[in-house]
Amino acid sequence: MGSENYAKAILMVAVLSMQGVKADAPWHYGDHGVDLMIKGPSGEQIYEFRDKTCEKYKFLAHRKGLYRFCFTNKSPYHETIDFDVHITHFVYDNQHVKDEHFRPLLEQISKLEDALYSIQFEQHWLAAQTDRQTFVNNGIRQGAIQKAILESVALIGSSALQVYLLRRIFEHKRGISRV
Repeated sequence: MGSENYAKAILMVAVLSMQGVKADAPWHYGDHGVDLMIKGPSGEQIYEFRDKTCEKYKFLAHRKGLYRFCFTNKSPYHETIDFDVHITHFVYDNQHVKDEHFRPLLEQISKLEDALYSIQFEQHWLAAQTDRQTFVNNGIRQGAIQKAILESVALIGSSALQVYLLRRIFEHKRGISRV
């Protein structure tokens, strides 16, 4: 067996999703969003998001190395972020497989694996969005209930004040008519 020369190329695709799930308290929720900066292995800026509450982004990693995802929260309140990164490796080489019949099958299995992970990735994204909407809806519901209670108390208080004032007026008129 002689040594064969072959070339191998690796292409890495990174898909990330970011979803703001919740803030400290229901009334602190706002559309401030967070900033996300993606930096490559040599420190170069690849992409930047500003004031996002949710985002999906796909990029090709052309170099090997550590990629950094830097989050910045400009809101004065604590934010919980659901962050997911999926990396797909595509390897192309020109070395021949011993049994050429398996190559198309292995390629299809690889594509199916990526498709399955994409579906799981989307489900995770939708679950994070659902969690965020649940949190917002609960905050709005609590606020509506508190406002309704406050309005009811104010209505009862104003009714009681009207009854008191009407009694006082009629007692004052009765006292004048007796003299």
